[in-house]
Amino acid sequence: MGDAHFSTERTRREVLLLSFWMLGLISLSCEGRLNVSRQKLLVQKHLNRLNKPAVKTIKSPDGDIIDCVNISHQPAFDHPFLKDHKTQMRPNYHPEGLFDENKVSETEKPKQRSNPITQLWHMNGKCPQGTIPIRRTKEEDVLRASSVKRYGRKKHRAIPQPRFADPDFINESGHQHAIAYVEGDKYYGAKATINVWEPKIQQPNEFSLSQLWILGGSFGEDLNSIEAGWQVSPDLYGDNNTRLFTYWTSDAYQATGCYNLLCSGFIQINSEIAMGASISPISAYRNSQYDISILVWKVKEKKKTRPNY
Repeated sequence: MGDAHFSTERTRREVLLLSFWMLGLISLSCEGRLNVSRQKLLVQKHLNRLNKPAVKTIKSPDGDIIDCVNISHQPAFDHPFLKDHKTQMRPNYHPEGLFDENKVSETEKPKQRSNPITQLWHMNGKCPQGTIPIRRTKEEDVLRASSVKRYGRKKHRAIPQPRFADPDFINESGHQHAIAYVEGDKYYGAKATINVWEPKIQQPNEFSLSQLWILGGSFGEDLNSIEAGWQVSPDLYGDNNTRLFTYWTSDAYQATGCYNLLCSGFIQINSEIAMGASISPISAYRNSQYDISILVWKVKEKKKTRPNY
């Protein structure tokens, strides 16, 4: 009888432990499903903010979807400071000699005007006037980021400080870069002509770029930065294509700024260029060479100044 009683008690304890174990699994399973559902909801809300209703949609040969969005409906105007902003379609000032060849000496006149930037999606159409082309953000694009909030933003460890021109210099963030720079005076703009290549990226979290970079302030909390050029970034775009990009920040890459049009603040007026879209054609070794020209300058507007691209 004693043995039978002991056996019964042990069985009860085992059943009790098994019940608690099953309840624990069920609880973890439910929590996991809730986290996945919450994540999907956050991602979908973010996609709804970025992907505005399109007047026209163009499928690019590389798989991108280009939405032609009414210029007044672009993500920039989600910013509270831009709610009543009146878009200036043309700058009231250009750097001397940019378009007026009469102001340029005969020896300085270019043989021909630089060709416009061409992108892969141009093969299948163009956006109508009054709209801008926006590369549609996909769910997998956002999911590659560390969080929905960090999507389209630089990682702090991925920000080199432009103080070294030695190509063999590797900073604490793992960057290897060569930089030509000037500093110490008042600058109101800059221009760069950049050869376009398609470097091979070995790891998804690696990237390669060539850019024009304008900085104001210091690498503390008051840094203002404008960047533009081309980049290959599988982490951001999901492939190894060479893409046109911009980036800006007004607080040293902390809370403001992003790539391209992936947050509010950057106003685009051009109907032919899609930020983040693939550039084509690109240069090849011992073959044809292609480049893009980037120009940034500051114009005055009713006692306010702003950069133009």
